[in-house]
Amino acid sequence: MSTGGVVGRADRAVRAAKGCTHPPGCHTGELPLHASATVGARFWLLIEHPGPWASHLEDCDLPKEVHTLIKRATRLGIRPQLIRRPGRRNLVETGIHVMVADSGSTEPWIAEGVIADPDDLNLDNVVAGVVPESCILVSEPVFLVCTHAKRNACCARIGLPLARSLAKTLPDTVWETSHVGGDRYAANLVCLPHGLYYGSMSQAAAIAAANAYRSGEVILDRFRGRAGIPEPLQAAEHFIRVHTGDLSVGGVAVESSRLDGAVTEAFVRGNGTRFRVVVEPMTLTTPCGTACADTITTYRLVTLDRVAPVRYATSALT
Repeated sequence: MSTGGVVGRADRAVRAAKGCTHPPGCHTGELPLHASATVGARFWLLIEHPGPWASHLEDCDLPKEVHTLIKRATRLGIRPQLIRRPGRRNLVETGIHVMVADSGSTEPWIAEGVIADPDDLNLDNVVAGVVPESCILVSEPVFLVCTHAKRNACCARIGLPLARSLAKTLPDTVWETSHVGGDRYAANLVCLPHGLYYGSMSQAAAIAAANAYRSGEVILDRFRGRAGIPEPLQAAEHFIRVHTGDLSVGGVAVESSRLDGAVTEAFVRGNGTRFRVVVEPMTLTTPCGTACADTITTYRLVTLDRVAPVRYATSALT
């Protein structure tokens, strides 16, 4: 019998005892994470509530006003998240503390306020890219660490100590949050207002990613992508960053794209240059083979070409 098979089964047994059913390598950064940020998260509504949190927000024991906000946000395509300070479980102020963000604008923003009633928060303004009158812009970034135990045990097992550690380094900017998507990549870190996703985070990796973001840069190690755009376009941006070395937060962006079957062609700006990028999905074979229920889909680079600038000249016709 292969010793590799014995070790593999032993590893699965250890992870199962911890409540983890994910393929090996998911939580350590060994498997590729690029192009896995949550697509439906351009607009955000963060609501402070100490918990406990049920598996799904609609099942949580929340004040009626909070449920109203969640329903309104969902209807408008705004992603609602419950948040709480690491290690704290008591609200210290009256009213509902909220933050709203637009990750998809050319200049992403985040704002916060304390409201007495759901009608005090104009969520239509958020979708229109306008800061609601009940909120004020926040100059400091906000970091969310998923610790949603009822959704997946790994998020609490790995996320809770990470959130507490990060909060000691960056106080007043770090929040525990409900499900952000991608439990297999716990611990997950989201950087707002730009909606940058990191996964499989260690405490050292999270501090490095947070400090880079505060400096206006991304770190490609364990970077899942930019939320709010389709996964193939996240992949295109990733490959441009790898190719050009452009790590500035706003330096790489898709200008246009088209889908041809499973293949995506995108024109991407990066490092002051335009590129044509073609990517296609591929299924990852995990080390545990058929023993794992998860199928991991990622993207591979097919073509990457620099696009020559258009030069205008007088006609050669006589």
